[in-house]
Amino acid sequence: MMRFMLLFSRQGKLRLQKWYLATSDKERKKMVRELMQVVLARKPKMCSFLEWRDLKVVYKRYASLYFCCAIEGQDNELITLELIHRYVELLDKYFGSVCELDIIFNFEKAYFILDEFLMGGDVQDTSKKSVLKAIEQADLLQEVRARDSEEEEEEEDYCVRGDSPPLAHPARRRQVGPPPCGVWPPSRPAV
Repeated sequence: MMRFMLLFSRQGKLRLQKWYLATSDKERKKMVRELMQVVLARKPKMCSFLEWRDLKVVYKRYASLYFCCAIEGQDNELITLELIHRYVELLDKYFGSVCELDIIFNFEKAYFILDEFLMGGDVQDTSKKSVLKAIEQADLLQEVRARDSEEEEEEEDYCVRGDSPPLAHPARRRQVGPPPCGVWPPSRPAV
């Protein structure tokens, strides 16, 4: 099982961290600082696996970012290296040639992709297509919610001014109950 995953820059700036085992904040900071020093001090030609504390550490550098995972002693280092590569492939597919700035400004998407891919330190889904499809669906849902909240804000603005809101959305035309501006009772149609 994976204990944690870190993404950090060559300058030692932590960009992403995901912990799969409960650890105190003080201990986390200490572990991150120590591990970054160890990994950054290693030469590029050195092996990507190392023993650290009671864990195995697997890391890989992509451009200016280090992707670093700590796994338990019985876990396979090569599979972990492949998991790191798969995560980078997913980030590349989503962002289109991912860079450090993508991680900085869209960290919530980077975490979401990681959560769709890994859960509890174990692989949840190895299919790139299904992970990317889940991400697309989440993006679509987020867009719909943002659009709905904008429409609600517009309706509130109309009510404050005393105007009647436009009936742009078909679902709003079938609305049952009092009109949004509080004009009640509505006029009844002739029978």
